[in-house]
Amino acid sequence: MCIALFLWQAHPLYPFLLFNNRDEYHNRPTKEVSWWEGSDILGGRDEIAGGTWMGCSREGRIAFLTNVLELHTLPEAKSRGDLPLLFLKSNKSPKEFAESLKREAHYYNGFNLIVIDIKSKSMVYISNRPKGQPITIEEVSSGLHVLSNAKLDTPWHKTQRLEQSFKEQLAKYGKGEIPVKEMIQKLMKDKVKADQSGLPHICSLDWELSLSSIFVEVQTPLGLYGTRSSAALVIRSSGEASFFEEYLDDGIWKEHVVDFYIPKLKFIKGQT
Repeated sequence: MCIALFLWQAHPLYPFLLFNNRDEYHNRPTKEVSWWEGSDILGGRDEIAGGTWMGCSREGRIAFLTNVLELHTLPEAKSRGDLPLLFLKSNKSPKEFAESLKREAHYYNGFNLIVIDIKSKSMVYISNRPKGQPITIEEVSSGLHVLSNAKLDTPWHKTQRLEQSFKEQLAKYGKGEIPVKEMIQKLMKDKVKADQSGLPHICSLDWELSLSSIFVEVQTPLGLYGTRSSAALVIRSSGEASFFEEYLDDGIWKEHVVDFYIPKLKFIKGQT
Protein backbone atom coordinates (compact mmCIF):
# COMPACT_ATOMS: atom_id res chain seq x y z
CA MET A 1 0.00 0.00 0.00
CA CYS A 2 3.00 2.27 0.66
CA ILE A 3 3.71 5.27 2.87
CA ALA A 4 5.74 8.38 2.12
CA LEU A 5 7.04 11.25 4.24
CA PHE A 6 8.45 14.29 2.50
CA LEU A 7 9.93 17.66 3.40
CA TRP A 8 9.25 20.32 0.78
CA GLN A 9 10.92 23.75 0.57
CA ALA A 10 11.52 23.73 4.33
CA HIS A 11 15.22 22.97 4.86
CA PRO A 12 18.26 25.09 3.92
CA LEU A 13 20.19 22.15 2.46
CA TYR A 14 17.38 20.13 0.92
CA PRO A 15 14.61 21.68 -1.18
CA PHE A 16 13.17 18.16 -1.30
CA LEU A 17 13.63 15.10 0.89
CA LEU A 18 11.50 11.95 0.62
CA PHE A 19 11.32 8.70 2.59
CA ASN A 20 9.17 5.93 1.15
CA ASN A 21 8.14 2.34 1.96
CA ARG A 22 6.72 0.24 -0.84
CA ASP A 23 4.32 -2.53 0.25
CA GLU A 24 3.58 -5.36 -2.17
CA TYR A 25 3.44 -9.14 -2.38
CA HIS A 26 6.97 -10.48 -1.95
CA ASN A 27 6.56 -12.86 -4.89
CA ARG A 28 5.68 -10.09 -7.38
CA PRO A 29 8.60 -9.62 -9.81
CA THR A 30 10.21 -6.23 -9.22
CA LYS A 31 13.37 -4.51 -10.41
CA GLU A 32 15.37 -2.42 -7.97
CA VAL A 33 15.93 1.31 -8.44
CA SER A 34 17.99 1.96 -11.59
CA TRP A 35 18.07 4.08 -14.73
CA TRP A 36 15.49 2.79 -17.18
CA GLU A 37 17.02 1.73 -20.47
CA GLY A 38 16.69 4.34 -23.18
CA SER A 39 15.37 7.08 -20.89
CA ASP A 40 16.37 9.52 -18.16
CA ILE A 41 13.95 7.95 -15.66
CA LEU A 42 15.32 6.61 -12.38
CA GLY A 43 13.16 4.35 -10.23
CA GLY A 44 12.08 0.86 -9.35
CA ARG A 45 9.96 -1.15 -11.76
CA ASP A 46 6.99 -3.47 -11.34
CA GLU A 47 7.84 -6.17 -13.87
CA ILE A 48 4.24 -7.38 -14.12
CA ALA A 49 2.49 -4.15 -15.13
CA GLY A 50 5.63 -2.25 -16.15
CA GLY A 51 5.07 0.85 -14.03
CA THR A 52 6.62 2.35 -10.93
CA TRP A 53 5.55 3.59 -7.52
CA MET A 54 8.27 6.24 -7.24
CA GLY A 55 10.61 7.77 -9.79
CA CYS A 56 12.45 10.87 -10.91
CA SER A 57 14.26 12.28 -13.92
CA ARG A 58 17.60 13.96 -14.51
CA GLU A 59 15.73 17.22 -15.07
CA GLY A 60 14.26 17.27 -11.58
CA ARG A 61 10.81 15.86 -12.21
CA ILE A 62 9.57 13.53 -9.46
CA ALA A 63 6.44 11.41 -9.01
CA PHE A 64 5.31 8.95 -6.37
CA LEU A 65 2.13 7.05 -5.70
CA THR A 66 0.11 5.30 -3.00
CA ASN A 67 -3.06 3.25 -3.24
CA VAL A 68 -6.25 4.30 -1.48
CA LEU A 69 -7.52 1.73 1.03
CA GLU A 70 -11.02 0.73 -0.08
CA LEU A 71 -13.32 -2.25 0.28
CA HIS A 72 -13.78 -3.00 -3.39
CA THR A 73 -11.40 -2.64 -6.34
CA LEU A 74 -11.84 -3.29 -10.06
CA PRO A 75 -9.60 -6.04 -11.49
CA GLU A 76 -9.97 -4.56 -15.00
CA ALA A 77 -8.78 -1.09 -13.94
CA LYS A 78 -5.72 0.52 -15.53
CA SER A 79 -2.44 0.05 -13.68
CA ARG A 80 -1.81 2.91 -11.25
CA GLY A 81 1.92 2.42 -11.74
CA ASP A 82 1.55 4.03 -15.17
CA LEU A 83 0.68 7.39 -13.61
CA PRO A 84 4.16 8.37 -12.34
CA LEU A 85 5.61 7.37 -15.73
CA LEU A 86 3.12 9.51 -17.63
CA PHE A 87 4.26 12.55 -15.68
CA LEU A 88 7.97 11.77 -15.87
CA LYS A 89 7.76 11.31 -19.64
CA SER A 90 5.73 14.47 -20.22
CA ASN A 91 6.76 18.11 -20.50
CA LYS A 92 3.67 19.37 -18.69
CA SER A 93 3.83 21.34 -15.47
CA PRO A 94 2.48 19.50 -12.40
CA LYS A 95 -0.74 21.51 -12.58
CA GLU A 96 -1.17 20.95 -16.32
CA PHE A 97 -0.54 17.23 -15.87
CA ALA A 98 -3.12 17.04 -13.09
CA GLU A 99 -5.71 18.77 -15.25
CA SER A 100 -5.00 16.31 -18.08
CA LEU A 101 -5.98 13.39 -15.83
CA LYS A 102 -9.54 14.58 -15.26
CA ARG A 103 -11.03 12.48 -18.07
CA GLU A 104 -9.00 9.35 -17.34
CA ALA A 105 -8.82 9.21 -13.53
CA HIS A 106 -11.93 7.05 -13.10
CA TYR A 107 -10.33 4.24 -15.10
CA TYR A 108 -7.95 3.58 -12.17
CA ASN A 109 -8.58 2.14 -8.73
CA GLY A 110 -8.14 4.59 -5.88
CA PHE A 111 -4.84 6.47 -5.98
CA ASN A 112 -2.91 9.32 -4.41
CA LEU A 113 -0.29 10.84 -6.70
CA ILE A 114 2.29 13.54 -6.02
CA VAL A 115 3.97 15.18 -9.03
CA ILE A 116 6.83 17.65 -8.69
CA ASP A 117 8.98 19.90 -10.82
CA ILE A 118 11.93 20.85 -8.64
CA LYS A 119 13.16 23.62 -10.95
CA SER A 120 9.87 25.52 -10.93
CA LYS A 121 9.27 24.75 -7.23
CA SER A 122 5.89 23.24 -8.07
CA MET A 123 4.26 20.27 -6.34
CA VAL A 124 0.71 19.03 -6.90
CA TYR A 125 -1.32 16.36 -5.11
CA ILE A 126 -3.85 14.40 -7.18
CA SER A 127 -6.43 11.83 -6.04
CA ASN A 128 -9.40 10.14 -7.72
CA ARG A 129 -11.18 9.46 -4.44
CA PRO A 130 -13.86 9.79 -3.05
CA LYS A 131 -15.30 7.73 -5.87
CA GLY A 132 -17.85 9.49 -8.04
CA GLN A 133 -16.57 12.98 -7.20
CA PRO A 134 -14.32 15.26 -9.27
CA ILE A 135 -10.64 14.45 -8.82
CA THR A 136 -8.69 16.32 -6.17
CA ILE A 137 -6.01 18.69 -7.50
CA GLU A 138 -4.14 20.65 -4.84
CA GLU A 139 -0.92 22.64 -4.79
CA VAL A 140 1.14 21.27 -1.89
CA SER A 141 2.34 23.84 0.61
CA SER A 142 5.92 23.97 1.87
CA GLY A 143 6.64 21.96 4.99
CA LEU A 144 6.42 18.38 6.22
CA HIS A 145 3.77 16.04 4.80
CA VAL A 146 2.89 12.35 5.11
CA LEU A 147 0.96 10.34 2.54
CA SER A 148 -0.44 6.89 3.23
CA ASN A 149 -3.62 5.24 1.94
CA ALA A 150 -6.08 8.06 2.49
CA LYS A 151 -5.96 11.76 1.62
CA LEU A 152 -2.69 13.66 2.01
CA ASP A 153 -1.91 14.30 5.70
CA THR A 154 -4.83 12.18 6.96
CA PRO A 155 -4.02 11.53 10.66
CA TRP A 156 -3.86 7.75 10.71
CA HIS A 157 -1.76 5.93 13.31
CA LYS A 158 1.12 5.23 10.94
CA THR A 159 1.23 8.72 9.44
CA GLN A 160 1.18 10.41 12.83
CA ARG A 161 3.82 8.05 14.18
CA LEU A 162 6.10 8.59 11.18
CA GLU A 163 5.71 12.36 11.32
CA GLN A 164 6.49 12.50 15.04
CA SER A 165 9.51 10.21 14.69
CA PHE A 166 10.88 12.33 11.84
CA LYS A 167 10.46 15.54 13.82
CA GLU A 168 12.32 14.01 16.75
CA GLN A 169 15.20 12.92 14.51
CA LEU A 170 15.28 16.21 12.62
CA ALA A 171 15.60 18.12 15.89
CA LYS A 172 18.93 16.35 16.48
CA TYR A 173 20.40 17.66 13.24
CA GLY A 174 18.75 21.05 12.96
CA LYS A 175 19.78 22.75 9.73
CA GLY A 176 22.71 20.40 9.16
CA GLU A 177 23.25 17.22 7.16
CA ILE A 178 20.64 14.47 7.56
CA PRO A 179 22.09 10.90 7.61
CA VAL A 180 19.69 9.25 5.21
CA LYS A 181 20.67 5.61 5.76
CA GLU A 182 20.44 6.00 9.53
CA MET A 183 17.07 7.75 9.21
CA ILE A 184 15.65 4.88 7.16
CA GLN A 185 16.56 2.43 9.91
CA LYS A 186 15.03 4.60 12.62
CA LEU A 187 11.91 5.69 10.77
CA MET A 188 10.90 3.18 8.12
CA LYS A 189 11.42 -0.15 9.92
CA ASP A 190 8.86 0.61 12.65
CA LYS A 191 6.49 -2.37 13.16
CA VAL A 192 4.30 -0.88 15.92
CA LYS A 193 0.63 -1.36 15.04
CA ALA A 194 -2.38 0.77 15.86
CA ASP A 195 -4.91 0.12 18.60
CA GLN A 196 -8.23 -1.06 17.21
CA SER A 197 -9.74 2.33 18.04
CA GLY A 198 -7.20 3.95 15.72
CA LEU A 199 -8.15 1.92 12.63
CA PRO A 200 -10.14 3.56 9.80
CA HIS A 201 -12.78 0.78 9.70
CA ILE A 202 -12.92 0.53 5.90
CA CYS A 203 -12.00 -3.15 5.39
CA SER A 204 -11.72 -6.09 7.79
CA LEU A 205 -10.16 -5.14 11.11
CA ASP A 206 -7.55 -7.91 10.83
CA TRP A 207 -6.35 -6.60 7.48
CA GLU A 208 -6.33 -3.00 8.65
CA LEU A 209 -4.40 -3.96 11.76
CA SER A 210 -1.77 -5.73 9.64
CA LEU A 211 -1.38 -2.60 7.48
CA SER A 212 -1.36 -0.13 10.37
CA SER A 213 2.40 -0.16 11.01
CA ILE A 214 4.95 1.83 9.02
CA PHE A 215 6.80 -1.38 8.12
CA VAL A 216 4.30 -4.05 7.05
CA GLU A 217 4.67 -7.83 7.10
CA VAL A 218 1.70 -10.19 6.91
CA GLN A 219 1.06 -13.72 5.66
CA THR A 220 -1.87 -14.02 3.25
CA PRO A 221 -3.36 -16.86 1.16
CA LEU A 222 -1.51 -15.34 -1.82
CA GLY A 223 1.83 -15.30 -0.02
CA LEU A 224 3.83 -12.91 2.13
CA TYR A 225 2.75 -9.29 1.75
CA GLY A 226 4.47 -6.21 3.09
CA THR A 227 7.31 -3.74 2.85
CA ARG A 228 9.67 -4.77 0.04
CA SER A 229 11.74 -1.63 -0.19
CA SER A 230 12.60 1.43 1.87
CA ALA A 231 13.94 4.33 -0.12
CA ALA A 232 15.04 7.91 0.25
CA LEU A 233 15.28 10.54 -2.47
CA VAL A 234 17.41 13.52 -1.53
CA ILE A 235 17.69 16.69 -3.62
CA ARG A 236 20.26 19.26 -2.50
CA SER A 237 20.19 22.98 -3.21
CA SER A 238 23.35 22.51 -5.29
CA GLY A 239 21.53 20.17 -7.67
CA GLU A 240 23.25 17.07 -6.29
CA ALA A 241 20.76 14.24 -5.82
CA SER A 242 20.80 10.73 -4.35
CA PHE A 243 18.32 7.87 -4.59
CA PHE A 244 19.04 5.37 -1.81
CA GLU A 245 17.20 2.06 -1.58
CA GLU A 246 17.11 -0.95 0.71
CA TYR A 247 15.23 -3.73 -1.05
CA LEU A 248 14.41 -7.42 -0.86
CA ASP A 249 16.02 -9.70 -3.42
CA ASP A 250 15.13 -13.39 -3.07
CA GLY A 251 14.48 -12.89 0.63
CA ILE A 252 17.75 -11.04 1.26
CA TRP A 253 17.89 -7.33 2.10
CA LYS A 254 20.31 -5.43 -0.11
CA GLU A 255 21.08 -1.75 -0.50
CA HIS A 256 22.48 0.61 -3.07
CA VAL A 257 22.53 4.31 -3.94
CA VAL A 258 22.36 6.12 -7.27
CA ASP A 259 23.86 9.61 -7.33
CA PHE A 260 23.10 12.09 -10.09
CA TYR A 261 22.99 15.82 -10.76
CA ILE A 262 20.08 18.07 -11.74
CA PRO A 263 21.50 20.74 -14.06
CA LYS A 264 20.60 24.43 -13.75
CA LEU A 265 19.05 23.99 -10.32
CA LYS A 266 19.43 27.38 -8.66
CA PHE A 267 18.54 27.79 -5.02
CA ILE A 268 19.94 30.53 -2.83
CA LYS A 269 21.90 28.98 0.01
CA GLY A 270 20.01 29.24 3.27
CA GLN A 271 16.66 29.90 1.59
CA THR A 272 13.89 27.65 0.32
